[in-house]
Amino acid sequence: MSQREQYEKKTEELILPILDEKGFELVDVEYVKEGQDYFLRAYIDKPGGITIDDCVAVSREMNVLLDELDYVEGAYTFEVSSPGLGRPLKKARDFERSLGQEVEIRTYKAIDGSKEFYGILHAYDDDSVTVLSEDDEEVTFNKSDIALIRLAFDF
Repeated sequence: MSQREQYEKKTEELILPILDEKGFELVDVEYVKEGQDYFLRAYIDKPGGITIDDCVAVSREMNVLLDELDYVEGAYTFEVSSPGLGRPLKKARDFERSLGQEVEIRTYKAIDGSKEFYGILHAYDDDSVTVLSEDDEEVTFNKSDIALIRLAFDF
């Protein structure tokens, strides 16, 4: 397990009880470098959406634990955020919640000349995702070929 994965796993373990107490859901945890800076981010959600006050409350409790346990080496910024509209589908519960909704899929390599696909999420399992195209045809993608899958949104 990489250092990044260890930080993310430990953060998830620490934040889950805080979120459970508040009735929030953990969407994702990431430890990333952007420019010269490192960020440890937790994305949280709840029915009706997360507010800034929700993020602040979770951040305050979590910062106490981060300071106390000090398991992340070097300087970093901890952030708590809503996953937003462009939230990627990563976990089984993300796929379950999104069944019947339009999704955008981006693949690593072109398939039939395209790397971007849209359709209604029809089915998923550990290895694949199936969408219904505009023509009501089932199209199945291997998860290993998918760079990004998220809910599609129109403006």
